[in-house]
Amino acid sequence: MKVEHNDAHSNKKNWKIWWELIRPHTLTAAFVPVLLGSVLALLEGKTNALLFAAMMVASVLIQAATNLFNEYYDFKRGLDTEKSVGIGGGIVRHGMSPRLIMTLALTMYGISVLLGVYICASSSWWLAVVGSICMLMGYLYTGGPYPISYTPLGELFSGLFMGFLIILIAFFIQTGYVSGIAVLVAVPSGILVGLINLGNNLRDHDGDKANGRKTIPVVLGPQNAVKFMAVMFGLAYLWLVGLVVSGTITPWILLSLLSIPKAIQATQGFVGKTEPITMMPAMKATGQTNTYFGLLMVIGLFISYLLAI
Repeated sequence: MKVEHNDAHSNKKNWKIWWELIRPHTLTAAFVPVLLGSVLALLEGKTNALLFAAMMVASVLIQAATNLFNEYYDFKRGLDTEKSVGIGGGIVRHGMSPRLIMTLALTMYGISVLLGVYICASSSWWLAVVGSICMLMGYLYTGGPYPISYTPLGELFSGLFMGFLIILIAFFIQTGYVSGIAVLVAVPSGILVGLINLGNNLRDHDGDKANGRKTIPVVLGPQNAVKFMAVMFGLAYLWLVGLVVSGTITPWILLSLLSIPKAIQATQGFVGKTEPITMMPAMKATGQTNTYFGLLMVIGLFISYLLAI
């Protein structure tokens, strides 16, 4: 019985390691845009459950694989240690081989490609080009000779490819076109996904600076980077209000304003902090802001759909 108990404890521990490895707190950046793009398509009277499911799984797998690429290359470049905060730690803490991490990432990409083939066959093969670029950007964020994560463009690329474009792809596979409203609604989501990355870079400022990375917090300085975060949060919410005031979208979308306290918590949580561990609550709040903002927007759009039936 003792052996069985130890086995159960070991299995539980192993599952926790695997779960932490894909950095689950970042996965909202994958599934919220898919939900948003799909409910926008629903407002157009278009819905396909199988395409929605395929898009959702593929997006989550690409995000998880991107995290694994990050784990692999940060270890290879000596950026991650056992004391590093906010990493999966599969290599430096749990003794997994770098080759296993890379194999897992490529396997996830492989499954995503198969799902992408189904999606393209059911909608348009032009998506193969767009999807391939998105996957390439996920790899090049930390991989390749000139990683995007070493530049001030990390937030822009993550917001563009994992926030903005995912919404439009999710919308397109359902409708066969991209509407102006979908583009406008996708903008604040792209901003918030980019801010998740900014939060990561604020936490990693000291290590990034020591290793030659030129992220926004390194270029602007931590204090100015926090101010930049506050401005971008404000822009996302004002953009939403502007869409409603201009009559572009239903007022129900303003439910997303209920996420403002999380945005304030996220911004204030970085003020005056220098140790990475002390910034973890603020990072969590940044991710939660994106999640709550997006889900509340989905709820608002769905309510307007129900009222229009």
